[in-house]
Amino acid sequence: MESKRQQKFASLLQQDLAAVFQRDLPHLFPGLPPGISTVRVSPDLGVARVYLSLLLVKDSEAVLRDIRDNGKAIRQALAKRIRKQVRVIPELNFFLDDSASYAARMDEVINTLHIPPAPAPDDEADTPPESKRPKLFADEDE
Repeated sequence: MESKRQQKFASLLQQDLAAVFQRDLPHLFPGLPPGISTVRVSPDLGVARVYLSLLLVKDSEAVLRDIRDNGKAIRQALAKRIRKQVRVIPELNFFLDDSASYAARMDEVINTLHIPPAPAPDDEADTPPESKRPKLFADEDE
């Protein structure tokens, strides 16, 4: 479980990395810049795991490879933005976030299931007669 400090730092990194991708280094990403779905930070704040959402990209592995190759430039651009707020600029590790594709796959599986409709309830079968009802309290009928 992450501490409050890790969560705040991860939020700061997520916002500033998004700004780096959109404003500082748009030439590295032709088309749409990658979306940052989650950032997880180590307890010492020295390593950040950045999960990227590449939904509209055809070859997400190639884009991830380009991002990893340009990791040094991305870290330097991030350092320019957060250098007065933190002591150490974390090492950035980039990963694909496949939760959206997993959710789409689960929707597909659920939609292909054949679930028969539930039988219609009978009004008389659902309500037991008065004599067969369990008494919850001793003075219930009195």
